[in-house]
Amino acid sequence: MCKLKKARFLRNNKVKDNITAYAFLSPAIVLYTLFIGGPVIATVVLSLFKYNLLVSPQFVGLQNFKILFSDPLTWQVIGNTMLFTAVLVPIHVIIGLLLASLVSHERNPFLKYIYRTSVYFPSILTTASVAVAWYYMFNYDYGVFNWILKSIGLESIPWLTSPRWVVLTISLFSLWKFVGTPFLYYLIGLQNIPSGYYDAAKIDGANGIQTFFRITLPLLSPTMFFVITITIINTFQIFDEPYIITHGGPGNATKTLALYIYEKSFKSYEMGFSSAVAFCLFIIVFIFTAIQLALQKKWVTYDYE
Repeated sequence: MCKLKKARFLRNNKVKDNITAYAFLSPAIVLYTLFIGGPVIATVVLSLFKYNLLVSPQFVGLQNFKILFSDPLTWQVIGNTMLFTAVLVPIHVIIGLLLASLVSHERNPFLKYIYRTSVYFPSILTTASVAVAWYYMFNYDYGVFNWILKSIGLESIPWLTSPRWVVLTISLFSLWKFVGTPFLYYLIGLQNIPSGYYDAAKIDGANGIQTFFRITLPLLSPTMFFVITITIINTFQIFDEPYIITHGGPGNATKTLALYIYEKSFKSYEMGFSSAVAFCLFIIVFIFTAIQLALQKKWVTYDYE
């Protein structure tokens, strides 16, 4: 009888806790539904119409999607976006982790502050302004990078006009501009790892590499999972860098899905078609995020015990 009453008491408390939690979450849920769910639904609906802002919307069903997937440019744009994702995600994740590890081991508080500020500072600058600056630095005729190459006897590189070099150019800019965000997440994650693990490893005679791979990486895996997920999502939506630096060129080599959506929406005014492209981008991001969530059980450690 006592066990039954105790079970009911615990169950009632759990229900009350759930109600309280949902009550606190309800404002965020409402705002999320209005500002995220609403636009997604509107995009899906609009993708079924032919609409160019000048005439009334005409229902065309899946015609926009048929045109979308039969256009070779669509597949090139998807390929460009995938290429940027394949390049940018690993370098942001790995270099952000290496920088955070180096800074976390710095003993001098002043130097640690300088390093931390130097790495993160570009992240708070507006992308448009620094992208323009980088555009001029990468200019073939008078850019500072080619000036350095010529000053040491090397040939100038067509950073912005060669499809072979332009992806590297934008990737370098993106790394400099945005690596501060994963760096900061990693730095916080490293500070939250209990020092007792490292003390025990030192007593057992583990070297730095063994400590990094056996202690730091497993305990930092939740942070790494978060960094990988948000980096994938952000990279699939890359827009500012190719738009400002190359305008999608040369020869559509840097035209991404986000830039394609912008051009179809605000240059061609094909709102229905651009909505179809946006919905495809949403599906791609959703699939990659779902894969990440499914795979996290195999490598993410949430328990420090």
